[in-house]
Amino acid sequence: MDVKGQVSAEYLLLALVFLIIIGSVTVPLVGSSISSSLDISSTSDVSAAINSITNAVGVVYANGPGAKRTVNVYFPIPGTLNYASNAIQMQVPLQSGGNKLISSNVPIAVTITGGTVGKGNYNAQVAWASGTSPITVTLTTT
Repeated sequence: MDVKGQVSAEYLLLALVFLIIIGSVTVPLVGSSISSSLDISSTSDVSAAINSITNAVGVVYANGPGAKRTVNVYFPIPGTLNYASNAIQMQVPLQSGGNKLISSNVPIAVTITGGTVGKGNYNAQVAWASGTSPITVTLTTT
């Protein structure tokens, strides 16, 4: 009877050691995967928002002075939307460290009002008041 009990205890101890080794290897991998997935999700959502605004700027530019368009966009993280180098841009902080610049080129100069955004939905009103002024993008919360 004692031998069978000892064998059972050894198998339980061996299984516990095996689970500890497997757990110490897989937990860091899972954490890294989750972090990478969140980074991809954030950059993808910001890219979709910026591309929607850029497309609206293109439509307003094609329609000429006096044109106006409003689009609804979602920003998953707080940040600042700005215009530089003929592109609408926003820095996305990555959980793995550093930042990623998301940008989309526009055909004409743009002025952005209310460019500091928080997490949430925004209405982006794109308007071209006159032929000589830049196109204005105004962000307001919904």
